[in-house]
Amino acid sequence: MRAPRVRRLAAAAVALGSCLALAGHANGAGAAPADTVPAVFFGDSYTAGFGIAPYNQDGSRDLCFQAKENYPAVATRRLADKGITLDVQSDVSCGGALVQHFWEEQELLPGTGLNVPKQQDALKQDTQLAVGSMGGNTLGFTRVLKQCSDSLRGQQHALLPGEPVDGDQPAASCREFFESGDGKQWLDDQFERVGWDLEELLDRIHYFAPDAKPVLVGYPRLIPADTAKCLTPAPGQTELPLADIPQDALPVLDQIQKRLNDVMKKAAADAEGGADRGIGGLLENSQIEIGDYRLPGYAHPNDKGRDIQAEHVADKVEQILNR
Repeated sequence: MRAPRVRRLAAAAVALGSCLALAGHANGAGAAPADTVPAVFFGDSYTAGFGIAPYNQDGSRDLCFQAKENYPAVATRRLADKGITLDVQSDVSCGGALVQHFWEEQELLPGTGLNVPKQQDALKQDTQLAVGSMGGNTLGFTRVLKQCSDSLRGQQHALLPGEPVDGDQPAASCREFFESGDGKQWLDDQFERVGWDLEELLDRIHYFAPDAKPVLVGYPRLIPADTAKCLTPAPGQTELPLADIPQDALPVLDQIQKRLNDVMKKAAADAEGGADRGIGGLLENSQIEIGDYRLPGYAHPNDKGRDIQAEHVADKVEQILNR
């Protein structure tokens, strides 16, 4: 099998309290760009800023839950403060997006025909920068979480996409499931698909925007090295950060997430965790209210995590633009 292009990208690791890694274009050193840099942001819910209110509601993209203050917006301001002005041509990040939704339409609610355009449509011939996170949904990380949690298998969490990998296997045995047999094979197959799809994504960025430098943003590490920190609720919360996922499964989930970021050519540092954390708990309420119901955050970055993402995205963009 050909080595995915993403493995040839330069890598940088940054701390998030959990962590976040950024991978920039291998040929980041080059001529300084024009005063304004045409840029496109793409990606899934981690780019969109799911769970942070208020979110953009423009009719066709309401269910993308794209925060008005997601890390692309904050990073753009941080870069402006450094004298680098991005001309943001579009932010097409959307919750639930698979890597293939870079080149295919995304159906927001199955069976409704409510679609958003393929994300590559945002690229233009003069785009110089393309930034975003993709791969977690293609891997099926929410299916992994549901395999390991009885709570998440309930109908009240149907919004979280996907079903358990094998619903006949109890959540309590998810560590064994993913370390051997069918579960391990499923993971291997999923990671192979992520690698190929990311290679396709990068090829398409080059095709539709030949001068664009791609920046793939890794996923925050959810589980600290000391898993005992996951056994008590955060201040002001009643739910455990990772709900009812068995403690013995937490290292396995951590390895899965590390492996995902490795496919994106990133390394991550140990998490700090605690009251000052940048990631909301799995079942901790987000800021999004629909009627009287507040959506769970499903382990997405909170405002603090968003700001840390934005800071490091801005720093990495500054580096690759050779300013």
